[in-house]
Amino acid sequence: MSNDSKKSLYRQESDLLGTRDVPAEAYYGVQTVRAIENFNISGRLLCSYPNFIRGLAITKKAAAMANVEVGMITPEQGEAIQWACDQLIEGKYHDQFPIDMIQGGAGTSTNMAANEVIANLALERMGHQKGEYQYCSPNDVVNASQSTNDAYPCAIHMALALEHLAFMPHLEQMIAALDYKRKEFANVIKMGRTQLQDAVPMTLGQTFGAFADSLRGEYKNLRSTADEFLVVNMGATAIGTGICSKPGYSEACIKAMRKITGWNITLADNLIEATSATTCMIAYSAAMKRLAIKTNKICNDLRLLSSGPRCGLNEIHLPERQPGSSIMPGKVNPVIPEVMNQVCYRVIGNDMTISLASDNGQLELNVMEPVIAYTLFESIHLLEHGYDTLRNFCIDGIRANEERCRQLVEHSIGIVTMLNPIIGYKQSTKIAKEASETGRGVYELVLEHGLLTKEQLDEILKPENMLQPMDLQKLEH
Repeated sequence: MSNDSKKSLYRQESDLLGTRDVPAEAYYGVQTVRAIENFNISGRLLCSYPNFIRGLAITKKAAAMANVEVGMITPEQGEAIQWACDQLIEGKYHDQFPIDMIQGGAGTSTNMAANEVIANLALERMGHQKGEYQYCSPNDVVNASQSTNDAYPCAIHMALALEHLAFMPHLEQMIAALDYKRKEFANVIKMGRTQLQDAVPMTLGQTFGAFADSLRGEYKNLRSTADEFLVVNMGATAIGTGICSKPGYSEACIKAMRKITGWNITLADNLIEATSATTCMIAYSAAMKRLAIKTNKICNDLRLLSSGPRCGLNEIHLPERQPGSSIMPGKVNPVIPEVMNQVCYRVIGNDMTISLASDNGQLELNVMEPVIAYTLFESIHLLEHGYDTLRNFCIDGIRANEERCRQLVEHSIGIVTMLNPIIGYKQSTKIAKEASETGRGVYELVLEHGLLTKEQLDEILKPENMLQPMDLQKLEH
């Protein structure tokens, strides 16, 4: 390739380590080129995470507004940077971030990618060519009053706040679907079970209502935990002392972030502590793990309740999604709860990754934030897609096998529990044992032994009386 041809395809940029060729049309620069070369790790690129890029743009826009206010950059530079950030917030130029999410350097590559892309967009806005950094430098202008150590975690916080808002409707829809089944199955009597053994009667609606309320509690916990994303360390710069920024910058930056987002963003009380801490991500990951554990329990219960169909519980019928075996004709498996189980296991495991990475915050910085961010994004996305799949392909189509549920209740020894307050635990135990040994029903044995009249027994064993507290003493006479 001739020098002239090469010049038309590439521009040269330099940094601490020397000069490198950068594709002429690229808005990124030399440090992004190095990141592309150095970090071929996860195969998941920053350009696949639009909210992360928006978080970077929100952070850089607020910094530019504050830097104009305190006189660190010119109004012309500030306007061009803000325009460039708005392009990124709108979803444009995201392909200019082709770097791996997992990287060394505590996020420096990501921060510099943002600085370079924004600088070159701003340069074109100002009428200059890409790479003419004497007019708008990635470091001196776009990154003015900042370090990776405050801009990068702040961008993660903004991105996670956006991800949280996007995720919650999926969880809301999941809860609503379970609530619908609560009402649909309100009158379907079934056996409750403890330790996988018969317990006492309940309704299938109560089962699904418990599922819904279980997730509803985690919904509230997630909302509360997500508020911590709005506490940031902007103005901390390198280690929390604010070196290389002007007085008033930090406050101006927080004010600008509030204006851009409409959120109640606040400055951390101690910027040195906040610069090495990942507390909000630890807390949100733990909340996601709690949610995953609750969801996993629901999916396990769905698999048990639908087991069989002829040799298991078979109290509910799950929608049939695919043939279940390459060798056993007619077999259909609960593939949707199964895939959600696997999603939950991954989220639970991701929490361990985040815990270990957070534990490695040493002295004034935690250099492991890239893997924390990557892993937490993955957990959110997995649950988001998982809930849509579980709701659309399973929950909405579940049918109750009502007759099977009633037969199990009527045949169960567990209904003897209802008689404890009247005939006593000892007599109830004798009836239960005899029923178990003979295969006869509790109802006929109680009558045979003259323990209760038929009228009393019929009243006690009415379905509605078995599902809630009742004053059974009035039935003694």
